[in-house]
Amino acid sequence: MEIPNIFNKNNSHKPLADRMRPTDFNLFFGQEDIVGEGKLLRQIIENDTLSSIILWGPPGTGKTTLARIIANQTKSNFEEFSAVTSGVADLRRVVKEAKENRELYDKKTVLFVDEIHRFNKSQQDGFLPHIENGTIILIGATTENPGFEINSAIMSRSKLFELKPLEEIDIINIIKAALKDKTNGLGDRGIKIDKKALETLAEYSSGDARVALNSLEIASNSKLLNNKITQDILQQAISKRFISSYKQGAEHYDIISAFIKSMRGSDPDAAIYWLARMIEGGEDPKFIARRMLVFASEDIGNAAPMALVLANTTFDAVTKIGLPEARINLAQCVIYLASAPKSNASYLAIDNALRDVREEKFSGVPKHIVNAPTGFDKSQGKGKGYKYPHDYPGHFVEQEYLPPELKHKKYYQPSSNGAELEIKKRLEERKQDV
Repeated sequence: MEIPNIFNKNNSHKPLADRMRPTDFNLFFGQEDIVGEGKLLRQIIENDTLSSIILWGPPGTGKTTLARIIANQTKSNFEEFSAVTSGVADLRRVVKEAKENRELYDKKTVLFVDEIHRFNKSQQDGFLPHIENGTIILIGATTENPGFEINSAIMSRSKLFELKPLEEIDIINIIKAALKDKTNGLGDRGIKIDKKALETLAEYSSGDARVALNSLEIASNSKLLNNKITQDILQQAISKRFISSYKQGAEHYDIISAFIKSMRGSDPDAAIYWLARMIEGGEDPKFIARRMLVFASEDIGNAAPMALVLANTTFDAVTKIGLPEARINLAQCVIYLASAPKSNASYLAIDNALRDVREEKFSGVPKHIVNAPTGFDKSQGKGKGYKYPHDYPGHFVEQEYLPPELKHKKYYQPSSNGAELEIKKRLEERKQDV
């Protein structure tokens, strides 16, 4: 399979977004934190002193564009490679050629791997020896959280640079540059855009330059009055505000975290907003419902026992009816969970108990609470001394149920919130009665 050349200089058939990729920093807008004047990444690119890096960020934020700038700046052999369209055999061929360049001409190879997360961890291992011996300098681009998707050995040998969604002013500058550029943009057509349409397009794009330029191209091919893109024409070119399909990208983890933390913080308005963001971004509603099921026990527990029941019912409803109707079920449950009293006592109890199971000595189940169904069992002392709670006032009697080495442990510490307050009072009353 031939590896596609994503930097092919024949631009006639390419979309505007691809044609407008700059080859130097003069027309690169945004990401000032990492490529502004004097910043590390800019310096090592301009000085051609690049070492292996990982570029992480949402679509349309400049990862591939930075790779193009590197290709234009470096004196090393530059190879581009897409993990989507190419396989392991193609990777072997590229590495073989890089090794030959290294051995025969003492020339390094900069290897740009787009969507590197598409390779599994064992496939990613194939890069390691060639990174370590200097055969290749790796540039990995990913929309996924590298901590989850990139081999830790590669991460330890690479510098991570995080790209953020572009600011609206950056999008505006990119649009203006496309309208002005007569070689790669729309400058030869003399197209203008009014201020309101320009601002709307920048907002609509949600920090994604590719979305902005694709939308501009669609609008430019409409029937224009006085060769100008107006607000009305732009609205026809875009069906609705673009929301990044973040479920395949870095934002996935950020937004689900914001969603969970908003419910934990008892803010139903914020929780509903993040729910809407996930729905509009194309998140699987069953994934949302599963997270709510976990939340119901982890963060609410017995402070509001119905939370788990409602979350489970919501998951069932979402599974049965799907979107768009299931948005209402999700919203009802989110509001309940966010507004409910909170307790993580059950979560802490099981984790503390699990820690002791793994770390503490275990001498066995105390004999008095072991079942003794046969005469032989009884002769071994099993069940001897057991007190049947229902034979005592309040159906409670003091006796030890934990192993001897853990008899003073208190795993469950109920909070004073919601229904758990009643549990706390009841347990404290039992202590006083003893």
